[in-house]
Amino acid sequence: MTVLRDLVRGPAGGARFLSAMALALAMVLTLGGCASTPRANTKDPLERLNRNVSEFNDVVDRAVLKPAATAYQRVTPALVRTGASNFFGNVSDVWSFVNTALQLKPQEALDNLMRFSVNTFFGLGGLLDVASEMNIDRHKEDFGQTLGRWGVPTGPYLVLPIFGPSTLRDAMAFGVETRADVVRNLGDIPTRNSLLVLRTLETRANLLRVGDVVEEAALDKYTFTRDVFLQRRRNAVYDGEPPEEKKPEGR
Repeated sequence: MTVLRDLVRGPAGGARFLSAMALALAMVLTLGGCASTPRANTKDPLERLNRNVSEFNDVVDRAVLKPAATAYQRVTPALVRTGASNFFGNVSDVWSFVNTALQLKPQEALDNLMRFSVNTFFGLGGLLDVASEMNIDRHKEDFGQTLGRWGVPTGPYLVLPIFGPSTLRDAMAFGVETRADVVRNLGDIPTRNSLLVLRTLETRANLLRVGDVVEEAALDKYTFTRDVFLQRRRNAVYDGEPPEEKKPEGR
Protein backbone atom coordinates (compact mmCIF):
# COMPACT_ATOMS: atom_id res chain seq x y z
CA MET A 1 0.00 0.00 0.00
CA THR A 2 1.39 3.41 -0.99
CA VAL A 3 0.24 5.15 2.19
CA LEU A 4 1.77 2.53 4.45
CA ARG A 5 5.01 2.63 2.52
CA ASP A 6 5.12 6.41 2.92
CA LEU A 7 4.52 6.10 6.67
CA VAL A 8 7.43 3.71 7.10
CA ARG A 9 10.00 5.49 4.97
CA GLY A 10 9.40 9.00 6.26
CA PRO A 11 10.34 12.25 4.49
CA ALA A 12 12.65 10.50 2.02
CA GLY A 13 9.91 8.02 1.22
CA GLY A 14 7.49 10.91 0.85
CA ALA A 15 9.77 12.50 -1.74
CA ARG A 16 9.90 9.27 -3.72
CA PHE A 17 6.14 9.01 -3.47
CA LEU A 18 5.70 12.54 -4.83
CA SER A 19 8.01 11.75 -7.74
CA ALA A 20 5.93 8.67 -8.51
CA MET A 21 2.76 10.74 -8.27
CA ALA A 22 4.14 13.30 -10.72
CA LEU A 23 5.04 10.50 -13.12
CA ALA A 24 1.57 9.00 -12.74
CA LEU A 25 -0.03 12.36 -13.48
CA ALA A 26 2.08 12.73 -16.60
CA MET A 27 0.98 9.29 -17.75
CA VAL A 28 -2.65 10.20 -17.03
CA LEU A 29 -2.39 13.28 -19.24
CA THR A 30 -0.62 11.34 -21.96
CA LEU A 31 -3.29 8.66 -21.95
CA GLY A 32 -6.10 11.18 -21.70
CA GLY A 33 -7.27 10.65 -25.28
CA CYS A 34 -7.76 6.91 -24.90
CA ALA A 35 -9.19 7.21 -21.38
CA SER A 36 -11.95 9.67 -22.22
CA THR A 37 -15.45 8.63 -23.09
CA PRO A 38 -17.34 9.69 -26.25
CA ARG A 39 -19.63 11.97 -24.21
CA ALA A 40 -17.13 12.98 -21.54
CA ASN A 41 -17.90 15.83 -19.16
CA THR A 42 -15.71 18.78 -20.16
CA LYS A 43 -14.40 18.96 -16.59
CA ASP A 44 -13.75 15.22 -16.51
CA PRO A 45 -12.12 14.19 -19.80
CA LEU A 46 -10.48 11.23 -18.05
CA GLU A 47 -13.73 9.82 -16.71
CA ARG A 48 -13.11 6.21 -17.70
CA LEU A 49 -9.72 6.16 -16.00
CA ASN A 50 -11.05 8.08 -13.00
CA ARG A 51 -13.89 5.60 -12.56
CA ASN A 52 -11.41 2.72 -12.50
CA VAL A 53 -9.30 4.45 -9.85
CA SER A 54 -12.45 5.29 -7.88
CA GLU A 55 -13.49 1.64 -7.91
CA PHE A 56 -10.04 0.66 -6.66
CA ASN A 57 -10.31 3.22 -3.85
CA ASP A 58 -13.74 1.86 -2.91
CA VAL A 59 -12.29 -1.64 -2.61
CA VAL A 60 -9.48 -0.39 -0.34
CA ASP A 61 -11.95 1.63 1.71
CA ARG A 62 -14.36 -1.29 2.21
CA ALA A 63 -11.55 -3.70 3.03
CA VAL A 64 -9.36 -1.53 5.27
CA LEU A 65 -10.28 2.08 6.01
CA LYS A 66 -13.98 1.86 6.77
CA PRO A 67 -13.74 -1.18 9.09
CA ALA A 68 -10.80 0.38 10.92
CA ALA A 69 -12.58 3.74 11.27
CA THR A 70 -15.76 2.03 12.47
CA ALA A 71 -13.85 0.10 15.12
CA TYR A 72 -12.00 3.27 16.16
CA GLN A 73 -15.28 5.15 16.52
CA ARG A 74 -16.84 2.39 18.63
CA VAL A 75 -13.99 1.84 21.07
CA THR A 76 -12.62 5.37 21.45
CA PRO A 77 -14.25 7.58 24.08
CA ALA A 78 -15.88 10.72 22.68
CA LEU A 79 -13.63 12.92 24.84
CA VAL A 80 -10.50 11.34 23.35
CA ARG A 81 -11.84 11.72 19.80
CA THR A 82 -12.66 15.36 20.43
CA GLY A 83 -9.15 15.96 21.74
CA ALA A 84 -7.62 14.28 18.69
CA SER A 85 -9.80 16.30 16.32
CA ASN A 86 -8.89 19.52 18.12
CA PHE A 87 -5.18 18.68 18.03
CA PHE A 88 -5.07 18.02 14.29
CA GLY A 89 -7.24 21.06 13.64
CA ASN A 90 -4.78 23.18 15.61
CA VAL A 91 -1.86 21.84 13.59
CA SER A 92 -3.70 22.60 10.34
CA ASP A 93 -4.27 26.19 11.47
CA VAL A 94 -0.54 26.83 10.95
CA TRP A 95 -0.72 25.94 7.26
CA SER A 96 -4.00 27.80 6.88
CA PHE A 97 -2.26 30.88 8.30
CA VAL A 98 0.47 30.57 5.65
CA ASN A 99 -2.05 30.23 2.84
CA THR A 100 -4.30 33.07 3.98
CA ALA A 101 -1.20 35.25 4.17
CA LEU A 102 -0.16 34.19 0.66
CA GLN A 103 -3.67 35.06 -0.53
CA LEU A 104 -3.35 38.53 1.03
CA LYS A 105 -6.19 38.00 3.49
CA PRO A 106 -4.87 39.80 6.58
CA GLN A 107 -7.90 39.33 8.85
CA GLU A 108 -8.19 35.61 8.08
CA ALA A 109 -4.44 35.16 8.53
CA LEU A 110 -4.55 36.92 11.90
CA ASP A 111 -7.49 34.77 13.01
CA ASN A 112 -5.64 31.56 12.12
CA LEU A 113 -2.47 32.72 13.87
CA MET A 114 -4.44 33.71 16.95
CA ARG A 115 -6.26 30.36 16.96
CA PHE A 116 -2.98 28.44 16.88
CA SER A 117 -1.38 30.60 19.57
CA VAL A 118 -4.35 30.49 21.93
CA ASN A 119 -5.02 26.76 21.55
CA THR A 120 -1.35 25.83 21.80
CA PHE A 121 -0.64 27.82 24.97
CA PHE A 122 -4.01 27.72 26.72
CA GLY A 123 -5.54 24.59 25.19
CA LEU A 124 -2.96 22.00 26.27
CA GLY A 125 -1.14 21.96 22.95
CA GLY A 126 -4.36 22.09 20.98
CA LEU A 127 -6.28 19.32 22.73
CA LEU A 128 -8.81 21.93 23.84
CA ASP A 129 -10.38 24.36 21.37
CA VAL A 130 -10.24 27.47 23.52
CA ALA A 131 -10.14 29.75 20.45
CA SER A 132 -13.63 28.70 19.36
CA GLU A 133 -14.95 29.52 22.82
CA MET A 134 -13.43 32.98 22.28
CA ASN A 135 -15.23 33.25 18.91
CA ILE A 136 -12.02 33.30 16.89
CA ASP A 137 -13.02 31.93 13.50
CA ARG A 138 -11.10 29.19 11.66
CA HIS A 139 -10.41 29.86 7.97
CA LYS A 140 -9.29 26.61 6.34
CA GLU A 141 -7.09 27.25 3.30
CA ASP A 142 -4.74 24.98 1.39
CA PHE A 143 -2.16 25.53 -1.33
CA GLY A 144 -4.55 24.43 -4.07
CA GLN A 145 -6.85 27.28 -3.03
CA THR A 146 -3.90 29.65 -3.02
CA LEU A 147 -3.00 28.68 -6.58
CA GLY A 148 -6.63 29.16 -7.59
CA ARG A 149 -6.70 32.55 -5.89
CA TRP A 150 -3.86 33.70 -8.15
CA GLY A 151 -5.44 32.44 -11.34
CA VAL A 152 -4.02 28.96 -11.80
CA PRO A 153 -6.75 27.02 -13.67
CA THR A 154 -8.36 23.99 -12.08
CA GLY A 155 -7.45 21.59 -14.85
CA PRO A 156 -9.18 18.25 -15.34
CA TYR A 157 -10.83 16.33 -12.53
CA LEU A 158 -8.63 13.52 -11.22
CA VAL A 159 -9.20 10.66 -8.83
CA LEU A 160 -5.94 9.84 -7.09
CA PRO A 161 -5.19 6.34 -5.77
CA ILE A 162 -6.00 6.20 -2.04
CA PHE A 163 -6.34 9.98 -1.73
CA GLY A 164 -9.51 10.23 -3.81
CA PRO A 165 -11.09 13.21 -5.62
CA SER A 166 -8.77 15.97 -6.79
CA THR A 167 -7.98 18.16 -9.78
CA LEU A 168 -4.77 18.63 -11.71
CA ARG A 169 -4.13 21.89 -9.84
CA ASP A 170 -4.74 20.33 -6.42
CA ALA A 171 -2.70 17.25 -7.30
CA MET A 172 0.28 19.37 -8.27
CA ALA A 173 -0.13 21.36 -5.04
CA PHE A 174 -0.04 18.08 -3.12
CA GLY A 175 3.78 18.07 -3.07
CA VAL A 176 3.88 21.43 -1.31
CA GLU A 177 1.13 20.32 1.08
CA THR A 178 3.11 17.22 2.02
CA ARG A 179 6.37 19.06 2.65
CA ALA A 180 4.53 21.60 4.80
CA ASP A 181 2.70 18.93 6.83
CA VAL A 182 3.99 19.29 10.39
CA VAL A 183 2.90 15.80 11.42
CA ARG A 184 4.32 14.03 8.37
CA ASN A 185 7.71 15.70 8.86
CA LEU A 186 8.21 14.87 12.52
CA GLY A 187 11.67 13.47 13.16
CA ASP A 188 10.59 10.75 15.57
CA ILE A 189 9.33 7.97 13.27
CA PRO A 190 7.16 6.02 15.77
CA THR A 191 5.45 9.22 16.94
CA ARG A 192 4.97 10.42 13.36
CA ASN A 193 3.51 7.14 12.18
CA SER A 194 1.18 6.89 15.18
CA LEU A 195 -0.14 10.40 14.59
CA LEU A 196 -0.60 9.75 10.85
CA VAL A 197 -2.60 6.60 11.54
CA LEU A 198 -4.67 8.39 14.21
CA ARG A 199 -5.36 11.30 11.85
CA THR A 200 -6.41 8.93 9.08
CA LEU A 201 -8.79 7.06 11.38
CA GLU A 202 -10.26 10.26 12.79
CA THR A 203 -10.79 11.74 9.33
CA ARG A 204 -12.44 8.58 7.98
CA ALA A 205 -14.58 8.17 11.10
CA ASN A 206 -15.95 11.67 10.60
CA LEU A 207 -17.05 10.67 7.09
CA LEU A 208 -18.83 7.45 8.00
CA ARG A 209 -22.32 8.96 8.08
CA VAL A 210 -21.69 11.02 4.95
CA GLY A 211 -20.58 7.92 3.09
CA ASP A 212 -23.72 6.05 4.08
CA VAL A 213 -25.92 8.93 2.89
CA VAL A 214 -24.14 9.06 -0.47
CA GLU A 215 -24.48 5.30 -0.92
CA GLU A 216 -28.21 5.47 -0.27
CA ALA A 217 -29.07 8.69 -2.11
CA ALA A 218 -26.90 8.74 -5.23
CA LEU A 219 -27.89 6.77 -8.31
CA ASP A 220 -24.33 7.20 -9.59
CA LYS A 221 -21.92 7.60 -6.68
CA TYR A 222 -19.04 8.59 -8.95
CA THR A 223 -20.89 11.43 -10.68
CA PHE A 224 -22.39 12.67 -7.41
CA THR A 225 -19.00 12.72 -5.68
CA ARG A 226 -17.31 14.45 -8.62
CA ASP A 227 -19.91 17.20 -8.96
CA VAL A 228 -20.04 17.90 -5.22
CA PHE A 229 -16.25 17.97 -4.98
CA LEU A 230 -15.77 20.35 -7.91
CA GLN A 231 -18.50 22.68 -6.66
CA ARG A 232 -17.09 22.66 -3.14
CA ARG A 233 -13.57 23.44 -4.35
CA ARG A 234 -14.82 26.24 -6.59
CA ASN A 235 -16.72 27.78 -3.68
CA ALA A 236 -13.64 27.45 -1.46
CA VAL A 237 -11.39 29.29 -3.93
CA TYR A 238 -13.87 32.15 -4.29
CA ASP A 239 -14.86 32.25 -0.61
CA GLY A 240 -18.41 31.14 -1.33
CA GLU A 241 -19.00 33.69 -4.09
CA PRO A 242 -17.82 32.08 -7.35
CA PRO A 243 -18.37 34.00 -10.59
CA GLU A 244 -20.96 32.69 -13.00
CA GLU A 245 -19.48 30.03 -15.24
CA LYS A 246 -19.52 30.65 -18.97
CA LYS A 247 -21.72 28.24 -20.86
CA PRO A 248 -20.08 26.35 -23.74
CA GLU A 249 -20.88 27.82 -27.14
CA GLY A 250 -23.80 26.25 -28.96
CA ARG A 251 -25.82 25.64 -25.77
